[in-house]
Amino acid sequence: MPPIRPQVLNEAFQAAANETRQKLPQLTSNQEVARLYRHSLKTLSSWAVDREVFVEEATDLRARFDSARGCPPAQASRLLREGQQELFENTHPDPYIVPFMPGGSLFMRNPPLPMEICFPDGN
Repeated sequence: MPPIRPQVLNEAFQAAANETRQKLPQLTSNQEVARLYRHSLKTLSSWAVDREVFVEEATDLRARFDSARGCPPAQASRLLREGQQELFENTHPDPYIVPFMPGGSLFMRNPPLPMEICFPDGN
């Protein structure tokens, strides 16, 4: 029976993986606000069934974002935190997923045939 290797190899592998892992990009305030607005619209589309209701609510949402434009940085960071908290609280329990995307009703409806059936001889 071969000797059991110590866990040092595992720790060395984890250290190497941590060094090569990419760091998350540091987003600017404008990028964070744009992402919050986009996620808010996607969440709103899950809640609003009718397109007219969605357009009206999206207009109100845009007005809320535009009213805070040009505010001081301290107030902007507070508003951003509050907006993210509100988005979290209003997240839909069953969000809309585009049918052909993963999780949608059409995703992998007609999966490709196995290679053994397409090429029985292996060619």
